[in-house]
Amino acid sequence: MENNGNFQENYIKIKQDILQDPEIKEFLSLYPELTDADIEKNLIKLYEFKNQSKQCNACKSFGTCINMIQGYSPILEVNGGEIHLSYEKCHNRIDEENKRRQQKLVQSLYMPKEILEASLGDIDSRDPQRNEAIRELIHFVEESKSGLPSKGIYFFGPFGVGKTYFLGALANKLKELNISSSLIYMPEFVREMKSSLKDDSINEKIDFFKKADVLMLDDIGAEMQSSWFRDEILGSILQYRMMEGLPVFFTSNYNLAQLEDHLASTRSGIETVKAGRIIERIRQVSKEVKLFGNNRRDQ
Repeated sequence: MENNGNFQENYIKIKQDILQDPEIKEFLSLYPELTDADIEKNLIKLYEFKNQSKQCNACKSFGTCINMIQGYSPILEVNGGEIHLSYEKCHNRIDEENKRRQQKLVQSLYMPKEILEASLGDIDSRDPQRNEAIRELIHFVEESKSGLPSKGIYFFGPFGVGKTYFLGALANKLKELNISSSLIYMPEFVREMKSSLKDDSINEKIDFFKKADVLMLDDIGAEMQSSWFRDEILGSILQYRMMEGLPVFFTSNYNLAQLEDHLASTRSGIETVKAGRIIERIRQVSKEVKLFGNNRRDQ
């Protein structure tokens, strides 16, 4: 009897707390047709609603969510005289999902962590030798806000001036616009394609690079020269992107004239025509821009 009395006392106190909650009072005022019996029958739902965070008002972040279902906020509704409790995504969960989705927008093949975390805001703009490159990069971003341009940029210059960092910074800026990028280190890309011959995945990978929103080829000309890779892989990818108006970004220690000489030199001899064909495709999908300045690897 004593236990039963304590239960009744606690139940009445909890019920009073629930019905005095400002949000629940406001909710019930919208449905005067609900009887005391209706409210009594659905008291557990009102209790569950009361003790949870509403659209992150009691949660600092998605990771500290206090709700029964992480990242979901409770909603009270009335349908057919019944009180129903449902859930919708909270602001923190939506923000978290957007961040995760944006993270996936940058695909990388053998790029260092420093490059994947690069930011346009961290690019040193004090060196006048970098002004043209920075200007072209910002121009591409601005154009991308209204539609992806058909031409990227071919950055050329000496070692250590930040060419690869430019690509990483651009990729991270583009993901804010929900534009995906694929960053590829060319020497490893060649090895990846050769190894793909063994498991028959080469066509699938070529197709992926053909259709990426923005393709970035880092250090072209540093790879071991192969007429097979030049014509069958690189040529095929660039031809598709040229026809579809998809931009490509490059970095290289060679300007385009020097790269043409490099691509022409094969084990079979000098193949000027085939190399020239690749260079013409590069010109169609990118704009040649020099990037000079101090060697940042020595700083």
